[in-house]
Amino acid sequence: MRTLLAIAILAAIPSLALGAEKPSWAFPVSEKELPPDKYADKAPSAPGSAKTYTRAQIDDPYAPPDWYPDLHPAMPKVVAQGNKATQVRGCALCHLPTGTGHDESAYVAGLPVTYFLRQMQDFKTGARKGGAGTMIAMGPIISDQEVREAAEYFAAVKPRQWIRVVETDTVPKTYVGRGNKRLIHPAGGSEPIGMRIIEIPEEEEVVINRDPRTGFVAYVPKGSIAKGEAMVTQGGGGKTIQCTICHGPDLHGIGDVPPIAGRQASYIVRQLWNFQNGERVGNSAALMKAVVEKLSTDDMLAIAAYTASRAP
Repeated sequence: MRTLLAIAILAAIPSLALGAEKPSWAFPVSEKELPPDKYADKAPSAPGSAKTYTRAQIDDPYAPPDWYPDLHPAMPKVVAQGNKATQVRGCALCHLPTGTGHDESAYVAGLPVTYFLRQMQDFKTGARKGGAGTMIAMGPIISDQEVREAAEYFAAVKPRQWIRVVETDTVPKTYVGRGNKRLIHPAGGSEPIGMRIIEIPEEEEVVINRDPRTGFVAYVPKGSIAKGEAMVTQGGGGKTIQCTICHGPDLHGIGDVPPIAGRQASYIVRQLWNFQNGERVGNSAALMKAVVEKLSTDDMLAIAAYTASRAP
């Protein structure tokens, strides 16, 4: 009787029975015990920049650094400073003035305005959740005018190469530091990559200083890119629907369908898992339902490895 009851329960909730296992490596959370911060007493700098900032200013949510103003258009207030009175953080804190972001955030440069607006509405209504705590908090308090100004700004920022994908068997040992940022462990050493994506800064101090000059290297298991290409361009033998149908042959997006080429690999995995497991719902997510329903975590990894390897 207990067995029959268990089968009945599983049959009633197929999405839970069939959903891919949550990949913890794609959802980094700051560790409780951290190694000493080797940058705490070091004055931030950015070669070639006329700007100077203290460590506290680097992390100021209402005045994030803008080391190189010539790398981007003039920023609206919501991007450059946010709104301290309403506790809306400046977009540039996490996404940088260039919109390229870090591995724990999102690459938003070049997103269509209509797509950006729809995603912010989904954060406001709760249709988008899952590993996006800051954006969930921003959704209800940011004004419609601020959202539109941010959307139009990032749509006008030209995407640039930000991710370098490397297939490997071993990776440096890492830890997840403040702000959910994955960094190389100061103790050194290496470990097998397994079936994970390990995304770390090309130049750690540059990233710590929120300097937009250099991006990230995404280490992926050997064979991932070819497997991902087959799934993205051909559907993986019926396991999914070709991404190129909606996102375009170069994955640069079509109309208000967003570009996915050259974006953070771990971010793509997070979104695929969120679509499959109900953390992203609503009208904007409806088209992804059939795409993700049969994917395993390893499939998501392969898709992300391939899309991240493409030119944005």
